[in-house]
Amino acid sequence: MDVEAQITGSVWKIEKQVGDRVEEEDVLLIIESMKMEIPVEAPCAGQVEEVRVAEGQSVEEGDVLVVLR
Repeated sequence: MDVEAQITGSVWKIEKQVGDRVEEEDVLLIIESMKMEIPVEAPCAGQVEEVRVAEGQSVEEGDVLVVLR
């Protein structure tokens, strides 16, 4: 399952890494936008298969940030 950015901003902090198991609503990463920190949560339980962004990277709404399986 692809986890997409819901807002334009920059990746402030990555909380989970490839191979980590996550539960629904675990914070995967935090996006900073308009001086606010917006957590990106896992939509379901699973395992992080891929992290497609790096801290400090700019992202646009709809960009795939993390892939869960």
